[in-house]
Amino acid sequence: MNEWFAGYLVLGAVAGFFAGLLGVGGGAIMVPVLALMFAAQGFPEQHLMHLALGTSMATIVFTSISSLRAHHSHGAVVWPIVRAIAPGIVVGTLFGAQVAGLIPTRPLAIFFAIFIAYVAVQMILNVKPRPSRQLPGSPGMFGVGAFIGGISALVAIGGGSLSVPFMTWCNVKVHHAIGTSAAIGFPIALAGTIGYMISGYGATGLPDGAFGFIYLPALAATVVVSMLVAPIGARVAHSLPVATVKKVFAGLLLVLLAKMLHGLFS
Repeated sequence: MNEWFAGYLVLGAVAGFFAGLLGVGGGAIMVPVLALMFAAQGFPEQHLMHLALGTSMATIVFTSISSLRAHHSHGAVVWPIVRAIAPGIVVGTLFGAQVAGLIPTRPLAIFFAIFIAYVAVQMILNVKPRPSRQLPGSPGMFGVGAFIGGISALVAIGGGSLSVPFMTWCNVKVHHAIGTSAAIGFPIALAGTIGYMISGYGATGLPDGAFGFIYLPALAATVVVSMLVAPIGARVAHSLPVATVKKVFAGLLLVLLAKMLHGLFS
């Protein structure tokens, strides 16, 4: 157990560093690595992805708070957008977590890999949507929030890869879109964590230390270290060519995805 706890600490440090450096959630790195670590520990194959997704989502609850506070202190959070989209976010995320609990590990892994590969390609190509419309009304914001929340629950992300392009497309300034996305990440993570707890309730064969689909030893280790290391990554961001680092990070994601899929299907 000690060597695995040490591995969780290292994973938390890496995820936290990239989260601070690039402003991306650690889930993209944590999910494939956790899936591999859980498989190596002999966790039941039918629950590998559910445990990895649920545990990763739970870490975002804590890391999103510090990110939210930082962006709020700079006046970058547009709270009316948060209030308009949050109800749909919560409903969609809770529903998505329940759906995830019904999908077998391998199809869930394929969906995760396709989505994260899409995000990685966007990073490599530096794709940015052009502002071309205004934010929709309340029904539209609820629908968009439900969609973002549902996808975020299925891939254990804070929603930034969907909400930032959406807001930019709707003529929200980029720094406001990023700050508002950080605030949206908290209800996504909280609802997702609750959803994975509920969907994992009563599941058979879960390892000791699991609460629903949240594996508490991994959560404790990764959260503490990632929150300590994230500010270091944020400071380093000012001295490195971020565009180049994004491409390196995207390449790392693609390698991790390939390794995860090979491990699950071999």
